[in-house]
Amino acid sequence: MRFEDLAIIEPILRAVKEEGYTEPTLIQEKAIPVILNRHDVLGSAQTGTGKTAAFAIPILQHLYNRQHENNKTRKIKALVITPTRELAIQIGESFSVYGRYTGIRNTVIFGGVKQASQTASIRNGIDVLVATPGRLLDLMDQGYVRLHDIEYFVLDEADRMLDMGFIHDIRKIIAKLPLKRQSLFFSATMPGNIVDLSKKILLNPQKIEATPKATTAETVQQYLYYTNKATKKDLLNHILNDSALTQVLLFSKTKHGADKITKHLKSRNISAAAIHGDKGQNQRQKVLLQFKEGHIRVLVATDIAARGIDIDKLKYVINYDIPNISETYVHRIGRAGRAGEEGVSISICEPEENGYVRDIEKLISQKIEVVKNNPFPQTEKPMTSAEKTIWEKEKLIRKKEQFAARNQRLGRTKSFRYK
Repeated sequence: MRFEDLAIIEPILRAVKEEGYTEPTLIQEKAIPVILNRHDVLGSAQTGTGKTAAFAIPILQHLYNRQHENNKTRKIKALVITPTRELAIQIGESFSVYGRYTGIRNTVIFGGVKQASQTASIRNGIDVLVATPGRLLDLMDQGYVRLHDIEYFVLDEADRMLDMGFIHDIRKIIAKLPLKRQSLFFSATMPGNIVDLSKKILLNPQKIEATPKATTAETVQQYLYYTNKATKKDLLNHILNDSALTQVLLFSKTKHGADKITKHLKSRNISAAAIHGDKGQNQRQKVLLQFKEGHIRVLVATDIAARGIDIDKLKYVINYDIPNISETYVHRIGRAGRAGEEGVSISICEPEENGYVRDIEKLISQKIEVVKNNPFPQTEKPMTSAEKTIWEKEKLIRKKEQFAARNQRLGRTKSFRYK
């Protein structure tokens, strides 16, 4: 199938062709006709399969057609909610690219930066608003944003939105939307709580799955090293001695851990940088650009920050920490092998994470290939007292970060107490 077969109007089709796209991905092929027919959608697709274009293209087409029917003052007709700043910027860029010949205006709003330029764009008139929940609610409270003209509502990365604790914010936003609207949920994974929420918000939605539940990209080769906690950094050094790994996205489960890994790599003369929620927006964008351009070899990221990372032909992903949520593993390695390109995933597992690996293999219905040529193999001996102390400290740090994030979302000032 080609994009011409999807009844896409000429201005958008021209922009799509200029980007070098001729054939839609599976999620685009399935979702675009359904959205053009004005059905609500509950869409599930693997990371890197083109979910953004799957909803951006038909929304732009609806707005373009309406634009010629009504020439009154420009009002916000489409709202896209997404969990991270990076992903919001990426979605805004997609609307700009595909809508360059339509006259449809969009802007992106997110926290962590001054609001003046964002509110100025809104005052000048826009059709599409892409937002993170916190900044949107803030500007709604200040009277800059009103949602009663919304006709198209998109909740992107719905699973991560709920994981990050945005459920109360989402409910506040939805309560301000008109009842008569087209609602679209797109998510890389589809856990039960997402399905339950969709039943309360979507109206007779069409469920679209572009991949089997929780499957990993066929183009990604998966490898696993078993090691000890004390030798993880040594093993990472060994892996990175391979000069073929020129551009690597490495996952850490905590912001503190990401900074420690980055410091270690720099001490080994490996160009590295960390990207997570504590970094300023300008700093994050600068680091991401340097990584894309090849000036940084290893980008160390937390799962939340990585949701907005979209790098063509990224080949290598390293799981320095095995995630305790199996679906997160699927999402992580999906950053590589995008759009049919080949990718490689390397996971480093310490004894306390062995159970996580078993859960992942059960979810993806396959065994991850274990690397035998391992200079730092895992032993079955229990943690030493020193290792256990380090593990407890890192556990405490994770709990503090989670507690602080929850306080920030709920506007609380409670002190952290470790139990």
